[in-house]
Amino acid sequence: MLMDTVKALCPLFGPSGMEDEVRDYIRREAEPYADKLIVTPNGTLLVFKKGRKAAKCCILLAAHVDEVGVIVTSVTDAGFLRFAFVGGMDRRVVLGKKVFLGPNRIPGIIGMKPIHLTDSSERERIPKVRDLYIDIGAKDRAEAETLVEEGTFGCFAPEITELQNGFLRAKALDDRVGCAVLLETLKEELPADTWFAFTVQEEIGSKGAFGAAFHVKPDVALVLEGTSAADTPGRDGADRVCMPCHGPVLSMMDKGSIYDPGLFRMLQKLAEERGIPWQIKTRIAGTTDAHAMQTNLSGCKVAGISVPLRYIHSPSCVGNVSDIEAVKTLTAAFLEKMEDYDG
Repeated sequence: MLMDTVKALCPLFGPSGMEDEVRDYIRREAEPYADKLIVTPNGTLLVFKKGRKAAKCCILLAAHVDEVGVIVTSVTDAGFLRFAFVGGMDRRVVLGKKVFLGPNRIPGIIGMKPIHLTDSSERERIPKVRDLYIDIGAKDRAEAETLVEEGTFGCFAPEITELQNGFLRAKALDDRVGCAVLLETLKEELPADTWFAFTVQEEIGSKGAFGAAFHVKPDVALVLEGTSAADTPGRDGADRVCMPCHGPVLSMMDKGSIYDPGLFRMLQKLAEERGIPWQIKTRIAGTTDAHAMQTNLSGCKVAGISVPLRYIHSPSCVGNVSDIEAVKTLTAAFLEKMEDYDG
């Protein structure tokens, strides 16, 4: 069931600022199990579900629904589309990739000058965004503008590929894996009253998380994420940051937050007691919605559990089923502990 939900969520169209399709799917699935549903003005979905008893503190679980993508900035006379990235992306990984643009999902390909027409200096440098364009097959500007307007958002191709040994390739595993864990968790009986936040615009600065925390005013927030695994050829030891098939990733700190030490130790102990493999992220990098929640109003205690993902923020993220399932198991254990947690 969990992986069915991951596979249903990843193909949905949801670049930052255009998350309606993802949120609406989650809302339909969550509604039969929810005691309260709220959509904030900027689009975050908040779900409240009662547990076996009232919690001693306000608990919030969060995952972001948005993904990295593109936005069309101009159209050339020849009908090609200039664009910018929505969220942090590596220009090296997008060449030749399929994108789908706007509500009509107009297909296009990211291209640049062919290799036969480049000189040696061009071939040795990473192309800049201004060197790239999206080709939708339009014959000229007029035709292109009937299909795609300036300001149109796009995301990468929705196909999912099952690889060997439980590995899965898809766009938007960051953070549809977290959304899937939350959605499947709220369908189950909960130990205590819990809020769930499916936040928007995380990839451009956690805009949705700030509003979610302002509304809910949590005492404790657990953020579920995807994080960068670099266990690829040529990287050893701490340079690998974290590794697929080694369980959930626990962080003490990233570039936006210092996670609560007590909650970190609690997650570590829960994992060890229940035989859940876990790992520490060995590089201080990236940010999550935790920093927006941690600094909201009077603040709250934050903790994070992440799924290790290769090629994050690319058209082809790769993660392992075992890690996703382990994150759900650890999340359930965390909620059980929260039943009597008073901070």
